[in-house]
Amino acid sequence: MDCLQLISDGLRRAIVATLLLLSSLSIAAADSPSVRVKDITTLAGEHPNVLTGTGLVVGLPGTGGSSEITKRFAMQLNQALGQRADPLLRENIRNSQEKTKNMSVVMVTLTLPPYAKAGQRFDVIVATQDDATSLNGGLLLETTLSGADGEVYAIASGPISTNGGEFGGEAATVTKNIATTGRVPRGAIVEEEIPVNICESGVVKFLVNRPQLETARRIATAMNELCPRCARVIDPAAVAVRIPREMSDDPTEFVAMCQDLMVQPDTNAYVIINERTGTIIIGKDVRLSEVAITHGNIIISTVESPEVSQPAPFSEGETVVVPRTSTDVVEEGGTINVIDSNKSVHDLAASLNALGVTPRDLSSIFQMLKESGALHAEVEIR
Repeated sequence: MDCLQLISDGLRRAIVATLLLLSSLSIAAADSPSVRVKDITTLAGEHPNVLTGTGLVVGLPGTGGSSEITKRFAMQLNQALGQRADPLLRENIRNSQEKTKNMSVVMVTLTLPPYAKAGQRFDVIVATQDDATSLNGGLLLETTLSGADGEVYAIASGPISTNGGEFGGEAATVTKNIATTGRVPRGAIVEEEIPVNICESGVVKFLVNRPQLETARRIATAMNELCPRCARVIDPAAVAVRIPREMSDDPTEFVAMCQDLMVQPDTNAYVIINERTGTIIIGKDVRLSEVAITHGNIIISTVESPEVSQPAPFSEGETVVVPRTSTDVVEEGGTINVIDSNKSVHDLAASLNALGVTPRDLSSIFQMLKESGALHAEVEIR
C-alpha cells in the first residue's frame, strides 16, 4: 500500500510538472511568436557571390570623361579589337587635352545569387571611374565579370538606366538622383555556374542570422525532435545537423524539413535610438532598476516692440524709432516620476509618456539611464 501510494504520488507530481511545463510553453508562445528555421538561419556554403569588372560606356551626349584613365582604356579596347596604333599616335593620345565626350570608364558589379545557372540573366550596377558627369543615354560595351578567384562567370552589356540626371539651362539646373551610377536591367548573362556545396561529409550547418546561444539551442532541440540525436550546437552562430542514413541519397529533402520547423528565437534586451529622425525602438525584454526621473524645461521668450517717438509741433525735432525689448523667463514645473524595479517596456513607455517627453528627449533619458546602471539593455545610437 505504501509503495502504491509512493507510485501514485510520483505519478501525480510528474503530471503536475508536465502541466506546468505545457503552461509555461503556451505562455512563452503567446509572448514570442514562432518562426520558421529558414527565416532566421542560412545554410553554410549557400551564399551570393559578387562579380566585378571594368568596362567602357559609349554614346554619352557630351557627359563623358576626360581623364587619363578614359583615354588609356579606350585605346586599349581598340587595340584588343584589332585596331592597332603606332607608338607616335599613342603618345599623342596620352598627351591630348581634348575631352572624350562620348565615353566613360565604369566599374561593373553583379551580386550573383546561389544556384544561378548558365544562361540566366541578372541586373548589373555600373558606376563611373573617371570624371564623367552623367551616364544618361550610355551603352555598356561587353564586359567580363570575374569572381574572387579570377575566373570569368558572367558577361554584361546593354543600355544604362539611371532614372536621373541634370536638367535646366544656363541660369539654373536641377539634379535628380545620382547620374554617375546606373543599372543595366538583365544586362548580365551567366556563362559558368558557381558550385554550391551545403553538405560536407554528411553534415549540414545552419548559420543563425542573429547569433544567440539560446536560439541555437532551440533550433537544435526542434531538429532532434524530428530526428533524435542528429543536431548539436557548435556555437551561438551555428548548428550542425547530420543527415540520417536513410535519407543520405536525398539530403535536400531532410534539409527542407528542418527549415520548415518552427522555433521561438531569443533576443537580447535592446534600445535603438536614431537621433536624426527621433525614432526609438525598445525591445520587450528591457528592464529597469528603481529610479526617479524628472523632466522640465526653461523657456526664454524675447519680444521686440519698437515704438515711434514723435517730436512736439514746431520743436524742430526728428521722428525716431525707440527700441523696446521685453524678456520673459518661464521655468516649467519639473515632474518627478518614480519607476519601480524590474518594470517592463510597457511600464517604462507609460511612465515616460506621463512626463510628456518628446522622442529626442527620450534619447537623452535612455542614455542617462544606461550610464547610471538603471537600464538593463544594450543602447545603440545611430
